[in-house]
Amino acid sequence: MNDAMMLGLELMAGVLAQEEPRQTGPDFGKASPVGLIIIVLLLIAVFLLVWSMNKHLKRLPKSFDSEAVGTADADPDLTTENPGDGTNRESP
Repeated sequence: MNDAMMLGLELMAGVLAQEEPRQTGPDFGKASPVGLIIIVLLLIAVFLLVWSMNKHLKRLPKSFDSEAVGTADADPDLTTENPGDGTNRESP
């Protein structure tokens, strides 16, 4: 198996060594100003999104636990009236 691996490596090296250099032309490696504009706009968008997220996170309460006394045990679904649609629920 070692001989087969060496033969494969030699064949691969021979094929890669025979490859001609690519014709790159005089403009190879020159970046377009449009690419720079796109990158700058993306960076500005990311900055604005992070800034907006931080503003919204500062408005959130420290804890979502209810602090009112007596309302923590009350079930809001046990009311008999529904002011949203004007109907009364019958008591069991």
